[in-house]
Amino acid sequence: MGREWFTRGLLLRLCILLAALCVCLHVYLERGRRGAPAPQASGRPTQTSQESRGKRVSLDRSVKRRVSYIRTLKKDSPVRRTDGDREDPSPACCPPLHPHRKSPRWHIDLEPWASESRSLEDEARRFLDYITTPQVSCVSLSRGDSDPEGPKGPWAVCMDPKYSLTHRIHSKNCRVYSLGLGMDDRSLERSLAKSGCEVHCFDPSLKQPHLQQAEMWLHRLSVDWRDPNPAIVAQHQHASTKKLATILNDFGHRQVDVLKADMESAEWKILENLILEGVLDSVGQLLLELHLHWAGFEVGGDDPSVVRYWFSLLKELEHANFRLFRFHSDPAKPRLFLHKNVLNASSAYTLGWINTQWRPK
Repeated sequence: MGREWFTRGLLLRLCILLAALCVCLHVYLERGRRGAPAPQASGRPTQTSQESRGKRVSLDRSVKRRVSYIRTLKKDSPVRRTDGDREDPSPACCPPLHPHRKSPRWHIDLEPWASESRSLEDEARRFLDYITTPQVSCVSLSRGDSDPEGPKGPWAVCMDPKYSLTHRIHSKNCRVYSLGLGMDDRSLERSLAKSGCEVHCFDPSLKQPHLQQAEMWLHRLSVDWRDPNPAIVAQHQHASTKKLATILNDFGHRQVDVLKADMESAEWKILENLILEGVLDSVGQLLLELHLHWAGFEVGGDDPSVVRYWFSLLKELEHANFRLFRFHSDPAKPRLFLHKNVLNASSAYTLGWINTQWRPK
C-alpha cells in the first residue's frame, strides 16, 4: 500500500513538471516569433516609440500651421514671402478675384522737398510753377456766358471732342455737381443745365432741403472730408454735411461728368478725402478754386511743410490720371501767400483738370 502511494506521488510530480516545461517552451517559442513584448504592457513607452510619436505630432502641427496660414490670406492680396525686410516680388499662385479693386489708403504720399534748404521760397516756386503750367491743351472752352469760347472768367469746362463731355451732353447723360457756400456765379451750371445736363447744386445756406430751380436741383447739403457725428446731426436737423462718397451713394449716382467746388479753404482736406477714398475715379472734370492766403482748415505745420503738402495733393491728382488744362488768377484778389507776399502770388487760383482715363458707364 505504501509502495503504491509512493508511485502515484511520483507520477503526479512528473506530470506537473512536464506541464511546466510545456508552458515554458510555449512562451519561449512565442517570444522568438514576435520579438520583444509590446512596451505598453509595462505601462511605459520606450524611447523609440517616443521619437516616432514626436515626429508624427510635429508633422501634424506643421501641416496645421500651413493650412491656417493659407486660410488667413486675403483673397485680393498676393502671397508674400519676407527675407529680412524685402518682399518676394514673384506673383502669387492664383490671380486675385478683384484685380481692379484698390486697397484702402490712410494718408497721401508726400513728395520730396523742392530743395535741401526746405525754404518757403523754393517750395512756393515749385508749387506756383505747377499750377500755372497746363499739362494738356483744350481748344474749346465753355464758360456758360454769352461767349461760349471765351477764355476769361474763373470757371470753364473743356468741350474738346476727344474728351467725353461733349458726347455725354449730346446723349443727355451728363451730370454736374456744384459744391459751394452761397455761390452767386452759377452761369456755368445754368448753361450746362440748358444743354441737357442733370445739375445738382449743394449749398448749406438754403432754407429748403431740396428745391428745383431753373432746370437745376438745389440741395441743402455741404460737402465735408468726414461724415458727421450722428448725435450732432440729431441736434441740428437743418444742417447737414457729408462726404462726397456718402452723397453719391445716397443719391444713387455712380459718376459725375463735372465736379465744381469752391469750398472757402476747406478744399485741401476735401481733396485729400476724395483721393484717399478713390472718389475721383468717378469724376470726368474737376474745377477747383484754391485759397492760398492761409494753410486751410485742419492743415498744420510750418509754411514750407504746408506748401509741400499742397503740392503733394496736386501730384496725387496727376497720379490719378488728371491733367491740368486751365488756370485762372483774379487780378483783383490780394497778393497773399500764407499771409506773406511771396513771388507776387495771388491768394486764389481757379484750376481745371480733366481725367484723361475716364470712361463713362
